[in-house]
Amino acid sequence: MYDHCGLTDEEISLLPSEEDVRIYSERGWYLSEKLLTDGEADALTEASERYFAGERDRALPSRPDRLADWTPADGDIQRNNDYVHYQDETIGKILRKPIIGAVAARLAQSPEIRVFQATLIYKPPIPDENSNIVSWHFDKYFWPTCSSDHMLTAFIPFHDCTEESGTITMVNGSHHWRNRHGASRPLGDPQDVERAYLLNGDAERNGATVEKVPVHIPKGHMTFHHCLLYHGSGANRSPRPRQAISFHLQDGTNAYRDHTLSDGRQEPYKHDSLVRRTPDGRPDYSDPEFCPVLWPVRATDGQTPVTGE
Repeated sequence: MYDHCGLTDEEISLLPSEEDVRIYSERGWYLSEKLLTDGEADALTEASERYFAGERDRALPSRPDRLADWTPADGDIQRNNDYVHYQDETIGKILRKPIIGAVAARLAQSPEIRVFQATLIYKPPIPDENSNIVSWHFDKYFWPTCSSDHMLTAFIPFHDCTEESGTITMVNGSHHWRNRHGASRPLGDPQDVERAYLLNGDAERNGATVEKVPVHIPKGHMTFHHCLLYHGSGANRSPRPRQAISFHLQDGTNAYRDHTLSDGRQEPYKHDSLVRRTPDGRPDYSDPEFCPVLWPVRATDGQTPVTGE
C-alpha cells in the first residue's frame, strides 16, 4: 500500500492515479495537478529576482567544474544557475514541499525520492535567437555517474507556460529507445540537431517515429519526465521572460558509479566535488546537504513549505 506520510486529503487527491502512472510509463512524462499555490509560485519569482541580483542565503563551499552560474556580466541571454535549492532557502523550502516528492515517488514507483540538482532558468523573450533554444536531449546523458535509470525531472514554471513562451516539448515514448547515439552534447537549433541525426537518427535506430508534444503548463502545475526521455524547448516568442526551475530528482536506489572515458579519464558529475564521501571513498549521492530526501517526509526534516499567502 502507498504510504501517504501525513499528506492532507486535498494533497492525496492531487497524486497521480494508477492510470496516470501507466501513461507516464508509456509516454515518459506527466502533467501534474496544481501542486503550488499562486503565492508559492510568486514567491519563487521574487526569490529568483533576489538571486539574480546576487543575494544568497549560503554559498557553495567550492566551485565545481561546468557549473551553470549566470551573472549580469553574461548579458541578456538564457540564464541558468545551478544549486538554487542549496543557495536560496525560500526556493529550497518550496521545492521540498512534500506533495512534489510524493508525486515523483508515485511516478517512479519508488519508496524514496531525493534531490539530485536544481537549476534556475530564465529565458528572455528573444524570438529569433538560437541561444534561446534548448536542443533535443535526454537528461541521463549528462548524468553518466548515476547508477539508476529511473531518475526524473520536474519542470516547474512560475507562471502559465505555453508554446509561445518556449515551454518544454516532450518526445512521446522516447525513454523506451535503447539504441542511442554516442555523439557529444547537442547544441544549437533543434532543426540542426535533427539533421545531425541525434533525435531522428535515434528514432530510426529504434524503429520509432518522433512525436513531439509541447506542453501547456498552467501556473502552479508542473511536468515530470523520465531521465531517458528526449525533450527540448523553442524560443520565447511571448512579451515576457519564461521563468522556471528544472528540478532533477533521484530514486532511492541511485548511487555513484565510475564513468571512464575512452582515453581512460574519469568523467565526474559537477557535484562530485561537493558531496560527502561514502566509507569506500565514492561521492555520496545521499548527502543530506546537497541531496536531501524529499519523500518520505520525516518528522525531523522540518520541511514546512512556504505559501506566500
